[in-house]
Amino acid sequence: MTSTTATSAATTTTETRSVVVERQIPYPPEKIWRALTQPHLIEEWLMKNDFKPSVDHRFKLSADWGSVECQVLVVEPNTTLSYTWAAYGLESIVTWTLTPAGSGTHLRMEQSGFRPDQEQAYQGAKHGWQQFFANLEKVLVRAD
Repeated sequence: MTSTTATSAATTTTETRSVVVERQIPYPPEKIWRALTQPHLIEEWLMKNDFKPSVDHRFKLSADWGSVECQVLVVEPNTTLSYTWAAYGLESIVTWTLTPAGSGTHLRMEQSGFRPDQEQAYQGAKHGWQQFFANLEKVLVRAD
């Protein structure tokens, strides 16, 4: 996403970047949705939390390194989940999209809003989401 603001003296461009992770997962959207929205399952693959799948619900994700303040933006069961993700000066949005694909689901996660001066957060998210996805897939194997 790029936004450009023109002034009489100069042109200023503010660009943000996104981290996108996509996977084909051999489970139906309903099963993945449960892992994305049930607090005890979220804790297994992401962090401790007080999540509720309700628009405007404010929740916190907590880990040994600190916490993330979040607010639910979109809840479309088995299709789309979106929430803010604010920590250490990063104001971003995480959006999960579930699309039925053959006998499984195409799962897409996008965390958007990384400013150019947030390279460390961007690189951390790129690495972190790979690990979170690996954990999520392990939870899906075990979950009902």
